[in-house]
Amino acid sequence: MSLHTYREDGDGLPLVLLHGFPLDHRMWDEVAHLLPAGRPVHAVDLPGTPGHATDLPEPALETSADLVAEVLRSAGVERAVVAGLSMGGYVALALVERHPELVAGLALVDTKSTADAPDARANRLRIADEAETTGSVDPVRPMAASLLGETTKAARPEVADEIAAWIDQQEPAGIAWSQRAMAARPDRSDVLRGFRGPVAAVVGDEDTVTPVEAAEHLVATAVSARLVVVPQSGHLSAVEQPAEVAAALADLAAATDPA
Repeated sequence: MSLHTYREDGDGLPLVLLHGFPLDHRMWDEVAHLLPAGRPVHAVDLPGTPGHATDLPEPALETSADLVAEVLRSAGVERAVVAGLSMGGYVALALVERHPELVAGLALVDTKSTADAPDARANRLRIADEAETTGSVDPVRPMAASLLGETTKAARPEVADEIAAWIDQQEPAGIAWSQRAMAARPDRSDVLRGFRGPVAAVVGDEDTVTPVEAAEHLVATAVSARLVVVPQSGHLSAVEQPAEVAAALADLAAATDPA
């Protein structure tokens, strides 16, 4: 795993960004540059990403969470605001469960707290097997379009091209590992229910993967949560509408600052 630092200065708690599947930290680039000054900003490349797809342990998001905690502590980060999109949200909830002292605020972006339904789990395992057997990213290449909202696909086809290029640079072994890790994750709604920090549930209004209803479940489950619906955006709201997502993360992070 590697830590990418966008900004080191500022007295506020660091903001840590966890990427979705099948991407890496680059999906956060525009959001990171739009965040206001005042706090460090980091992103983590999770297990399975390019350069981190060999000698992998048994697939488990718990392992990802432990490694995130390790890399943050190695960088001197003992407490942070954590934002995770899709798979990154699953890892963020595992981090809350296993390393609660690290997480002061939580942004769950285009994600959910529940486990996969049986058919979704079976599909993940099928894709993992195909990626491993073929030694290619072909099984997930269609996600370059399916993750985006209809507005983005119609008005800005170059975004799909960028996502496709990022997917093509992933490693088949990492694709398989991440899919199996996500398939094995439990329902962490109780973990969210027990979290006492501020929560932002951010979702694209055109997200068909984890739709607005999933974000409403997060808000209903958490003790203190705000729903942010991002207009004209699908499952990759941080890529499709980075200014809207950056504003939501800035508001959440500000809520963790001393009064």
